[in-house]
Amino acid sequence: MPEALQASTRINLEKIEVLLVDDSIPSLNLLSQVLLGFGVGNVTRADGAKAAQALLRDSTFDLVISATNMTGVDGYELVKWLRRGALEANRYLAVILVSGHTPPSQVFKARDAGANFTVAKPISPKILLERILWSAKEERQFIECESYVGPDRRFKNDGPPAGAKGRRRDDPPQALRPPGAQTPESTEPGKVKP
Repeated sequence: MPEALQASTRINLEKIEVLLVDDSIPSLNLLSQVLLGFGVGNVTRADGAKAAQALLRDSTFDLVISATNMTGVDGYELVKWLRRGALEANRYLAVILVSGHTPPSQVFKARDAGANFTVAKPISPKILLERILWSAKEERQFIECESYVGPDRRFKNDGPPAGAKGRRRDDPPQALRPPGAQTPESTEPGKVKP
């Protein structure tokens, strides 16, 4: 993960184009105020996923921040539509999903839909700003295959698990381990490492 946000860090978000999506007007108002407090100059609001899809067809954005639980089309389906759609201008943009219910299964669902990050409600402005900055400095490759479209789900480039063959061209032949780390062979009972 990228480093934590420092108090001395200066950031200019004046020219960033953000699309906020939520079917709750109070939530939209709150998120809008937080983003304006960060200095974001261009915030477009959509009161649901259908309205967001119409905006995404007509305009270009730098970031989408969407609620997960909305009536009709939810945030997960919005991200899947965005990643798999023919909207080349917005297909690769950063997406942060916001949810009041974030057990691991929901975080995995957001990840598998193609979102860059999930942020739990109640929103902490510091955490939201960190996720925005992390998304801006994103170094993960964008993956496109039959079962997934979105940023690489691996945050570290340690290669495939030990004993597994890599699936990507740039996977190292052996999983990378820190010096002195035990290999699966060295942890077998009865074996002594010389």
